[in-house]
Amino acid sequence: MTISVEKINAIIASEKATFLENYKRIVESPSVSAQHEHQNDIRETAQIAAGYLKEAGAQFVKIYETRGNPVVFGRITNKEGAPTVAVYNHLDVQPAAKGKDGWTRDPFAFTEENGRYYSRGTTDDKGPAMTALWGAKIASQLGVPTNIEFIWELEEEIGSPHFESFIEEARKDIRAESVLVSDTLWLSPSTPSITRGLRGLQGFLVRLRTGQKDVHSGVTGGAARNPITELCGLIAKCVNTTTGEILIPGFDKTWKKPSQEDIDDHVRSGFTVENFKAANKLTSLRVNTPEEVVSRIWLSPTFEVHGIAGGYQDEGLKTVVPPFAEAKISMRLVPGQKPEEIAKLFTEFAKSIIPDCEIELEHGLLPYAAPSHLAQNDYIAKAYEFGFGAKPASVREGGSIGAVVTMAEKLNVPVLFMGMSLPEDSYHGPDESFAWRQVEGGVRSFVKYFELLGSK
Repeated sequence: MTISVEKINAIIASEKATFLENYKRIVESPSVSAQHEHQNDIRETAQIAAGYLKEAGAQFVKIYETRGNPVVFGRITNKEGAPTVAVYNHLDVQPAAKGKDGWTRDPFAFTEENGRYYSRGTTDDKGPAMTALWGAKIASQLGVPTNIEFIWELEEEIGSPHFESFIEEARKDIRAESVLVSDTLWLSPSTPSITRGLRGLQGFLVRLRTGQKDVHSGVTGGAARNPITELCGLIAKCVNTTTGEILIPGFDKTWKKPSQEDIDDHVRSGFTVENFKAANKLTSLRVNTPEEVVSRIWLSPTFEVHGIAGGYQDEGLKTVVPPFAEAKISMRLVPGQKPEEIAKLFTEFAKSIIPDCEIELEHGLLPYAAPSHLAQNDYIAKAYEFGFGAKPASVREGGSIGAVVTMAEKLNVPVLFMGMSLPEDSYHGPDESFAWRQVEGGVRSFVKYFELLGSK
């Protein structure tokens, strides 16, 4: 059996209006996992998702409760005894508000402009989830035997703290022999990217209290400790603020620099510095050659400060020395590094600089390296070429997905990647969007992948 592009395109055209109606409904449900006020919206999103699975033909659908947010699971059984694959996506989203962090639109009002759909979650990760489901539905309609399961998480954006407990409970229901994750980015809009690894993550909240109240800088300044100044000094000792090199003692022994072959693979993906800057609206970079940039953003560990709180933040100048400050920090880790090892190095170094600072560790995520010698890798490459008419590049992803390592370890199955998002889609950023060309190309790719998987 070989399914033609024309046959899939005809179905896409006939079902486009229904797809967009469903897409609109789920992205307008503000499933912000980081904010407790959206708990009811999380529940609403789970119910919407379960309904979509049933409409797509899933014979088994269940919302698994955890001590946190639920996980939605469903299975489309096309043929008993045929291969079974699980598709993982997450349906929770980052916080967003119009007028904040650069948003020029209502982040939970689904709008279309020039073939691009705007709303929080359109690309991360509800758009790819809906695309995969549509591909599965069409594959089933066209007689593909592969059985397809869906694992839709609602805590990915907060580090998947309860995902492992879901896996333990649902293991009896999960039949998949492999998992396909669709929550990764391409390096270039012209070239699909096959992700073969993820960076891990370790986050820190560093707090320092040196007094009980704001005090007059003209009366106490110079003698009073300034917690903001001290935290800035600590940060400057951890990372070269010009080059980004991590300076924590012992850190350089925890990883190996990327090979030239790895760097060249990423550059061959179609990556250009100009497109990277334009897609992310960056006016300047630390480095400016393609080789240096891809090495930094995809292949090397990082040290980033996400926010510093403390002192007077309103209009004008208030000349006080604040009593408290907090820095929000994270480090992306490459395969071979362990979050607990990095946490120990950072904590020891921070305490050597500021003995009385308090350090709260966020949930750590291990890096992941995908298996490279499986037939599924070839299927993904063929599926991308079928769906988008371009040969894919092999890359490593700069982000982190907590559920990936859990699925690989607890289910003991290979976890592979077939992402659909573009650099310009504004992952975690303002005016997030997803292009129609990625939806229709993605649907074709998923149908082909399921067909290839079922033909073995």
